[in-house]
Amino acid sequence: SKYRVKTIRSGNMLEVEAYPLMAMPTGGKRGKRRKESSTAQQNLNDKNTIKRVTRIVHTNFTEKDIWATWTYANGKLPADHEQAKKDMQNFIRRLKRWLKKQKKYENFELKYVYVTEFDDGNDKKVRVHHHMITNFPDRDAAEELWNGGGRVQTRRLQPNDFGLEGLVRYVMKDKKKNPTKRYTISRNMKQPKVTIADSKMTRKRAERIAMEEVCAEELFEKMYQGYKFNDIEVKYSEFSSGVYLYVRMKRIDSLVKHKGRFDE
Repeated sequence: SKYRVKTIRSGNMLEVEAYPLMAMPTGGKRGKRRKESSTAQQNLNDKNTIKRVTRIVHTNFTEKDIWATWTYANGKLPADHEQAKKDMQNFIRRLKRWLKKQKKYENFELKYVYVTEFDDGNDKKVRVHHHMITNFPDRDAAEELWNGGGRVQTRRLQPNDFGLEGLVRYVMKDKKKNPTKRYTISRNMKQPKVTIADSKMTRKRAERIAMEEVCAEELFEKMYQGYKFNDIEVKYSEFSSGVYLYVRMKRIDSLVKHKGRFDE
């Protein structure tokens, strides 16, 4: 009957996951888990990967940062994915060397996440290229330092009500159709802040939210002051009673007050 409320803060974005806690019988054995189909499991893995990368991006990047697409000229196309990876590693080294040579950036901490798309050799033909989100401070210098010879495009990040989730989904699109598509994240990334509470919501309150007997927008904006309600997703499980709630919100001011509790 207890509910767990998990709050994930990633930069200006906030997510709330509320779900029933499962009680294990004392001295009993776990029930046999049903083997999920490979397709269902892959879809779940892809969904969780996008969530994980989106949260890291929200935690580490703002409108001051950029995203870029790096391509190759015909004579410089990498022979395989390993060579494409080396190209990006060398490119990042050039970015870091450039920063050290600039007095105002000599202590600058470069952050990045990039995705490489490469022809998988099957029915999906992809000309190798890279998408990168980075805090590198000079767009012109970044474009000059890329030596792939192909078209280069850099743009400022433009978050919307859902932050940069749309951009992350775009650069990681069709991953299940192209297994050679991989992402790389710099090791110096800050992680989102996660808090867990087991006494903020009752089963009755969760059910009333799901049945729209309680206005979710008013309730969550009161609970998380300083954040604007975006949307809510309601799901039911075939394995347990109770409802699963997933809420997305965006910060609307710099001072976030987190107080109050969910009651009956």
